[in-house]
Amino acid sequence: MIFERQIFAYKRYFLDFYKHLDDSVQRKIEWTLNLIRVTRQVPEKYFKHVEGAKGLYEIRVEVGSNIFRIFSFFDEGNLVVLGNGFQKKTQKTPKQEIDKALKIKAEYESEKTAYRTDK
Repeated sequence: MIFERQIFAYKRYFLDFYKHLDDSVQRKIEWTLNLIRVTRQVPEKYFKHVEGAKGLYEIRVEVGSNIFRIFSFFDEGNLVVLGNGFQKKTQKTPKQEIDKALKIKAEYESEKTAYRTDK
């Protein structure tokens, strides 16, 4: 199987969210992450750029009437880095969740830069 993208969970942000979810939600997240790995052109229904948040994407998962979002961003072209996730309960994505995702992205980029300069 050829992968279009690799997926990496940065620190424990995504895993701390994931481990508290029902099995059915975890299975749908795994299905969606695999779709993102192997599909060249991922439908926006599952993977979409976040308006007004530079470089931030949301992985979109629906199970029944429940909606979940996992923020992510790209690194080195085809590496999708997973950040925070949350259950969406309002029409609009909460600003504090976007702010948290942008902080995680900045933290990742800062650590990556520091790692490169240490070598």
